Amino acid sequence: MRHNKKFNHLSRTKAHRDALLANMTIALILRKRIFTTLAKAKALRVYAEPLINRAKNDTMANRRLVFSYLQNKEAVTELFREVAQKIADRPGGYTRIIKTGNRLGDNAKTCFIELVDYNENMLKEKSAKKAPRTRRSRKSAAPVAEAPVAETPATEAAE
Repeated sequence: MRHNKKFNHLSRTKAHRDALLANMTIALILRKRIFTTLAKAKALRVYAEPLINRAKNDTMANRRLVFSYLQNKEAVTELFREVAQKIADRPGGYTRIIKTGNRLGDNAKTCFIELVDYNENMLKEKSAKKAPRTRRSRKSAAPVAEAPVAETPATEAAE
């Protein structure tokens, strides 16, 4: 029975899987976006988001814990300096997965995973969003033509 086993092993041993996810996390932190398969991206999100969350609180203990997972000084420095400033007010959801279709060779589902606060195109769309319009009938939207006011004889007489 598979009770309480929600973990994707990615057809790898534990050591191989940990090395794969650590390397992908390093690439994600340094490059801000990586192209991979959908299964690996979903596994990477579960692995990387708690490490990214640790960067909010810059303590020696958090740096050592993140370094024990990643084993890369440049990635840890980048995470705690650059990435931590951008995600400081975000409560979670630091990565975004966007599906890109199927790979030609083996028809595997592919996607790219990126850090949310680094996609400038998505940030522009969010800030430049139009005001919502309400639906109205065509009659009320069309301008009402006012009838020309005919001059009354009283106004002519006053002149």
